[in-house]
Amino acid sequence: QVHLVESGGGLVQAGGSLRLSCAASGLTFGDYDMGWFRQAPGKEREFVASISRSGGSSYYADSVKGRFTISRDNALNTVYLEMNSLKPEDTSVYYCAARTGSSWTAARSASTWRYDYWGQGTQVTVSS
Repeated sequence: QVHLVESGGGLVQAGGSLRLSCAASGLTFGDYDMGWFRQAPGKEREFVASISRSGGSSYYADSVKGRFTISRDNALNTVYLEMNSLKPEDTSVYYCAARTGSSWTAARSASTWRYDYWGQGTQVTVSS
């Protein structure tokens, strides 16, 4: 049984930083591209960042480019999202997700429907 467990969310002031982690189990982690998505109340889930199964490629939404960094440690079965210069509009529940199958491309990695497994999410709240 596959489990993705996010952690590291919380309340932070605008301009601050947080580091999210997502620990995976029940799958061969290195066979999966990983993504971070977020969903604010009343809004659709949106893509934030993705990283290929080897870690050699990554892709970011324009809204977070230059502020967020995705990384992974295949030995620890964990993917990270380093979030800096946080803004109130970054407030959301953040989800990690895993996909396998077709090879990584930026377009594929940004599509929610291409992901096979999802975590339960972690709340990030940025106060102004």
